[in-house]
Amino acid sequence: MNSVTTATQHPTDEADIRRRIDELAGAIRAHDLKAVMSIYTTDVVSFDIEPPLQHVGAEAKRKNWQRVFAAHERPLGYEIRDPNITVGADVAFARSLNRLSGTLKSRSTTTGFWVRATTCFRKINGHWFIAHDQVSVPLDVTTGRALLDLEP
Repeated sequence: MNSVTTATQHPTDEADIRRRIDELAGAIRAHDLKAVMSIYTTDVVSFDIEPPLQHVGAEAKRKNWQRVFAAHERPLGYEIRDPNITVGADVAFARSLNRLSGTLKSRSTTTGFWVRATTCFRKINGHWFIAHDQVSVPLDVTTGRALLDLEP
């Protein structure tokens, strides 16, 4: 994972959040749904690239990841490029460019496509959890089509 060096007033919290992001990426690569879900709050709200417009609650987020894992063979590729983290006392956010890739169950291999990701964390009982995430792809406004071939 490439990182952007930024000064922070909360270096320990920033390091904890980076570890949580690394844990999430490792759990995704391993198809470890239990480990993936352990990083989310129970009331997480997710604006993901697939319908509906929002996924509300841990069960909705779990179903989202179950669909991803059901569509792909193990292991998945999951890359996080240029994460940038801003930390407050009990809330934080991270932004990055992410790519999920791998072999689909249909046996075709995909290099995936880059998405823009924003992840909002909340500190609960001394631990950081994802309370909100948003994933998006750029859009060609003249055609209404997603631009899936862009590279960072």
